[in-house]
Amino acid sequence: MSEDAGKWINRVSHQLKRQMSCTDRQADDLTNMQKHILHFILLETMHRDLFQKDLEKEFKVRRSTATGILQLLEKKGYLYREPVKEDARLKRIVPTEKAAKLRGDLLKNIRRSEARLRRGISEEDMDVFIEVLKQISSNLSCGEKQKEISMERKGESDE
Repeated sequence: MSEDAGKWINRVSHQLKRQMSCTDRQADDLTNMQKHILHFILLETMHRDLFQKDLEKEFKVRRSTATGILQLLEKKGYLYREPVKEDARLKRIVPTEKAAKLRGDLLKNIRRSEARLRRGISEEDMDVFIEVLKQISSNLSCGEKQKEISMERKGESDE
């Protein structure tokens, strides 16, 4: 077996987080994850309604994680959630003016980071790399689903 993929993914993840926190000074009150989610919200809400389940799917986070991030973004004044007329249980995510002012800078910083990541790597190699990462993500998602199913079964057997 070659080198440990998990070790390299973890190492690069830490480097990326450090790089982003060093170069990204606007919205200092936000974590990198909050910035990525806010960026996604700012872009997506330009052409469609966005809901919490969309964030859960896009970022592969649990409902509780998405709820916590949205609550913090709301508390910090970057968004608000409004009920949908057709279904009051659904809450549309709406960025505030404070968030809209960050749109350009967030996009510029993410593009700069992406260019740094891709430097010296051919388009073909990057395409293969992205496909491999997607497969790794899928492999991990399957493991999470199986773990959830076994936890549910354990809960049923305890009753």
